[in-house]
Amino acid sequence: MEKETIRKQFPVFTEIELLEELAEYGIERTFQRGDKIIRKDEYMKYMPLVFSGSIKIMREDDLGNEVLLYYLEGGNTCAMSITCCMKEEKSSIWAIAEEETTLLLIPVFHVDGWMKKYSSWKNFVMNSYATRMDNLLHTLDAIAFYSLDDRLVKYLKDRSAALQKTEFSITHSEIAKELNSSREAISRLLKKLENMNKVVLVRNKIKLINI
Repeated sequence: MEKETIRKQFPVFTEIELLEELAEYGIERTFQRGDKIIRKDEYMKYMPLVFSGSIKIMREDDLGNEVLLYYLEGGNTCAMSITCCMKEEKSSIWAIAEEETTLLLIPVFHVDGWMKKYSSWKNFVMNSYATRMDNLLHTLDAIAFYSLDDRLVKYLKDRSAALQKTEFSITHSEIAKELNSSREAISRLLKKLENMNKVVLVRNKIKLINI
């Protein structure tokens, strides 16, 4: 990938030498919706920089129950993947493409070295940690303090923002899985939102109107 292309999507990277190394060592890859980019319990070989599209970060317990943690859009990276790369640990999360998504994959070897070598890389990593911690706190607050109705509305808003669309394809079962709820409960609440003229439901699609 050309360094000017990288500079446009990641203006935070100010050192010319860093941009040259990103262009030289970064691996460009494109994933389709539903592709698993990071798998739980696998060692991380690359840190992903999101160029376009969006990714959802999921947490899974030992029983297979899942919950959505946050979304990543263009210009971002996953703080959890940075930790796994630098500590050479297995991943504790899943990262799944929400739509066609292009990444620049940075080999683990460079992730830690660039922290010492380039101030803009260090600032990017530290800001990513801070942003994702804030995301995680909002997710924790939603689970602990919000009703399922409110969690569903927040979920729909977050998904719309990540995809930059007010209409998207998703099943009620998928939403239930990501909110760790039942399909019946989600279907009931979506119908309630439709009756309030906040969404329009068609087969496997949701359109946000006034939400």
